Formats: sequence, structure tokens, C-alpha cells
Amino acid sequence: METIDQYILTINDYLYTYLMIALLIGLGLFFSIKTNFVQFRLFKEMFRVILEKSTISTSGKRGISSFQAFTISAASRIGTGNLAGVATAIAAGGPGAVFWMWVIAFIGAASSFVESTLAQIYKVKDNDNFRGGPAYYMERGLNKRWMGIIFAITITFCFGLVFNAVQSNTISIAMNEGFNVSKPLMGLVLAVLTAFIIFGGLKRIAQVTQVLVPVMAIIYLIVAGIVLLMNLTEIPAMFMLIVKSAFGMEEALGGTLGAAVLNGVKRGLFSNEAGMGSAPNAAATASVSHPVKQGLIQTLGVFVDTILVCSATAFIILLSGEYLREDASSINLTQSALSVHIGDWATIFLAVAIFLFAFSSVIGNYYYGETNIEFIKESSVALFIYRLAVIAMVYFGSVAKISLVWDLADLFMAIMAFINLIAIAMLYKIAMAALRDYRQQRKAGKDPVFYADSIEGIGDTDCWERKPETEK
Repeated sequence: METIDQYILTINDYLYTYLMIALLIGLGLFFSIKTNFVQFRLFKEMFRVILEKSTISTSGKRGISSFQAFTISAASRIGTGNLAGVATAIAAGGPGAVFWMWVIAFIGAASSFVESTLAQIYKVKDNDNFRGGPAYYMERGLNKRWMGIIFAITITFCFGLVFNAVQSNTISIAMNEGFNVSKPLMGLVLAVLTAFIIFGGLKRIAQVTQVLVPVMAIIYLIVAGIVLLMNLTEIPAMFMLIVKSAFGMEEALGGTLGAAVLNGVKRGLFSNEAGMGSAPNAAATASVSHPVKQGLIQTLGVFVDTILVCSATAFIILLSGEYLREDASSINLTQSALSVHIGDWATIFLAVAIFLFAFSSVIGNYYYGETNIEFIKESSVALFIYRLAVIAMVYFGSVAKISLVWDLADLFMAIMAFINLIAIAMLYKIAMAALRDYRQQRKAGKDPVFYADSIEGIGDTDCWERKPETEK
């Protein structure tokens, strides 16, 4: 097992050092420039559209709302990466890793806009709901079904199985630290809860996540705010430490440039998922009048995840000084850091918080696999086998070695992101045209409505009507 782990780690170092950093930052900057930095320019618009109600189908039923689609993706984004992943990045790369997390979020937000807008354009009907994502826009936009199948297999394995093992691994560690619950017992509890939710379908996933995600995020941010107020005079020095360490100027604190960048990019991508191709699967479920609305909402999700929740964890850890310990790692570092600020009860509080954060991620991750299995072939047998595999991996992650599950996650995350980034680089002009159409309608004082013939050369779209004669 040690040999396998080391082999995977070597591949990951090569992928991230020579490929993923260049692709993520390069394409993120390219999309930012092409959209005139939509992630900043339309920031106010993101809050306007997130509160819109879903459209009503021809059968008279209301679909998944923008907010529900946002919470499904946030359920996957806001989880282990925010509490354990940030701690792991700081422990391995020093305080400078936080700076590179921010960079990936600000630049990658433009990639998130492009991929989620494309997911809406090329979504397909799923009874009274919708489904879609990178596999669908690879097939319908690029006419490359083979590429979509490769992506669908990768994301199903990555999110449905490997990432869920990471989530359950972190929960079991946190619950063992906080309540002395044995890992096998915690694994059994998680497996049962997961089975109950995932056999309930998309509506149940949306209902659970729209309650869990906002509540857990707000409570955690309040606690982080209290910690900042308690350490008000130390905040300027903390920011200086982050910036200096980001460029290797504080080597004594473990913040060398290579380690800071590498770990910041890895954990930043794991947490906010910008450009990875996961959030578009949630974006496609929303019933909206224009694809750009979900592009904007999922872009907001990147900021919420990294700039708010990840930063909150980083500040708690850095202000405590616990990251300097030789045994600092994963969720137990976050737990010990918060204990320094507010006392021993923090360990219990974080055990409960990570349970809610990570379990909601298990739910969101599962859905990403389900919708991609349906892309390959609509089979109740395949879906049933997948659900059993998810439950098994949730249990496996609870009892497995922490380094193995994280390294596997990094490997499949890189493969998935590479395939998706190539696809959106080939299709970005479609997203740009949709953005121009949206902006023109907004300037005319309209609530933007998208039509299948709004963009020339759009390809095969299943869910958008053609423009009525009165609109031409």
C-alpha cells in the first residue's frame, strides 16, 4: 500500500507541477480577459439572479430553482476541502498556500462561468427536471461523444467514489477526535445515512442541501468572525505572513514557493472546483430563462467557497500558531487551532461541523456520478450498482489511511479537470455569445430569455425553444 501511495504521489507532482498549474491559471486568465472579467464586473448581478424562482414546465410543474442548483454544487464544494483541505495545504506548503488558493479562486471563477453556462445551454430533459454537464456539452457542442464518455467515467469514479472516501475519512477522524467514536462504527452510520438519501432521488438531494449548506456555512463563518475579533491586532501581521510566504520569503515557516503554489493549487481546486467540470452538473439542473444566470450563480459559488469559508479556516489556523507543530495535518489541525481560540469544546463543535459539511458533500458528489452514468446509458441496474459502490466507498474511506485517499483524489481531480478544460477552451465562444446576448437584453431593461437560435452555430440543444416570430 505504501508503494502504491508513493507511485500516485509521484504522478500527482508531475501533473500539477508541469500541467495543471499552467492550464488552470492560463485558461482562467484567458477566459477572464475574454469576458472582461465577468467574475468581478457582474458581481452584483449574481445576487439578483440567485433569488429568482424556477421556471414552470409545460406540464405545470416547477423545476429546480437557481438557489437549489447553487446549494447542490455548494454541497459538493463546501466540505472537507474547506476544513481539512486548507489545513493540509498549510501544513505542507506553509501560510503562502492560502495566497495561491485565492489566486486560483479569482482566476478560476471565469472558468466556472464558462463551464456552467455551457452546461445550461446543452442540458437535456429528465422527466420534469433537467440534467447535463461537461459530458453533455462534449457530445452536443463538440460532437465528440467518446470524449463525453471518458469524462463521465472519470467524474463518476472521482466524485462518486474517491471524493466520497475523502469526505467520510475526514468525518471519521473528526468524530473520533471529538466523541471518541470508532472509525468502523462511524463508517457504518455514514453508509446507512448515505443509502437513505441517495435512494431518494434528485428532489430529496435538493431538499436536504438547501437546508444543510446555508445553515452550516453561516454558523461556521460566525465562529470564524468571533475568532478574528478576538485577534484583531494580529490580522495585519497574518496577511503579511501569507503574502511573504507565498513567494518563498518565509522559508523558516515552511512557505517555500514550490510547496506553497503546489499545495495551494491542489487544495484550492479540490475545494472550489473551478474548471474541474463538477459544478456544471449541478448548474444544468436549474430551470432558468437564460443559461448565463447559472453561469453567474456558480461563479458566486467559487467566491463563497474559497474567499469566505476557506479563508475562515486559514485565519483560524494561522492566528493560532498550531500549523508550526510537526504533527500538524488535516482536520485535527483545524480542531486544535480552534481549541486555542475558544477552548476544548471547539473539538466537539468542529466534529459536528465537519459531519454536516462533509456529509452534504457526499450527497452532492453522488449526484454528479448519477447524472453521468445516465449520460453513458440509462440503466436502472447500472445505477443500482453505482449506488452500492458509493455506499461501500463511504465505508472504506472511514477506515482507510488518510494520505492514500487524498492522493487518489488529487490524481482523478487532475485527469477530470484536464479533459474539461480542453473542452471549454474549444467551446468558450458559445459561452461568450450567450453572455453578449444576456447583457444586451439586460441593457434593454428585459429579464433575459434565451432561444435555441440566439447563437449561430450553437449545435444540438434539447431544452431551448426557437425564437418566436414576434421576437425576430
